[in-house]
Amino acid sequence: MNVWKLTAPEKLEQTETENPAREEGKVRVRVTKVFLNGTDAAIYRGAIETPRPIIPGRYAVGMVAEDSVSYLPRGTRVLLHAVVDAPDTGIRAKDFSDDEFRLCGRTADGYLRDLVNLPPECMTPLPDSVSDEKALLLHHVSLAKAAADKLGVKKGQHVAVVGANLLGLLLCQLLIYQQAAPILIDAEPERLEFARSCGIYYTMPADEELLSGIANVTGGRLVSGAVYMASSRRNDAEIPFRVCAPGANVVLCGFGENLQVDFAIPFRKQLSVYCVTHRSDNLEAAINLIVSGAVDFSALDFRLEKPDDIPGLLANYCTGSAESMKNIRIVTLI
Repeated sequence: MNVWKLTAPEKLEQTETENPAREEGKVRVRVTKVFLNGTDAAIYRGAIETPRPIIPGRYAVGMVAEDSVSYLPRGTRVLLHAVVDAPDTGIRAKDFSDDEFRLCGRTADGYLRDLVNLPPECMTPLPDSVSDEKALLLHHVSLAKAAADKLGVKKGQHVAVVGANLLGLLLCQLLIYQQAAPILIDAEPERLEFARSCGIYYTMPADEELLSGIANVTGGRLVSGAVYMASSRRNDAEIPFRVCAPGANVVLCGFGENLQVDFAIPFRKQLSVYCVTHRSDNLEAAINLIVSGAVDFSALDFRLEKPDDIPGLLANYCTGSAESMKNIRIVTLI
């Protein structure tokens, strides 16, 4: 089978190896499509440190290759989980310094390979109503839902979403579906323009006029809650605290990024701060949200790439641009 391994920054090696041996209790999956994004590009360039060699690719869909589990017969389309439990080596008990989970393609091998053996709990069957392309964004929808749940906002309340990346866009759509009123904030005008084309009503630049702009929308009040996208570092991490009313909920949302936050304002305003990160525990709810139309992917351009194009795709990935948010690059392995 084909395997792609990152052995050094900007050095991706394709090798042919024997098919993995069958493992008791695991399901053999033929990987069909992998979504490569800005995090994969940063890992490729060495901007994010990872153990090497490592197989890239956090988000993937595949097809069960052999009968092994009754509810996952051969031919079943599945979403492969991007987050897996850290292995229990049996050498010592986990302590407070140990990670409880690993991120595929970052702290554990990812899915840029033809075949993989996984426990059945590390995959989710896909209904016919969810295409492979939409399925590759299920982890983002899942995380957006987790952030919305932590906010606990009510119908009609205004919420600030700081960071007009793909995750921020999906969160705003979900909040609109829940009849809240999100205000999307970002330092990049072109990203806000693209967000407006996706149905986000209120967008504001992260500048010195931000508070007065929010007051114009809310009738002179601060927002009832806020979410900060940790991967959106071009935006000041204090913004969600400054725009929130006293006693509000603030959610720091991301995929494990390093984040430095000054908590002087949250203490003064007595804000409740929550951290929400990448997990794979509410993917079925995310499927229901996609099927029900809570999020809209029509403005996204799903582009299929060949494996030979992977190095160029990762090397030239323009992280932070509106183009990177619009163009979803999917590598097909079949």
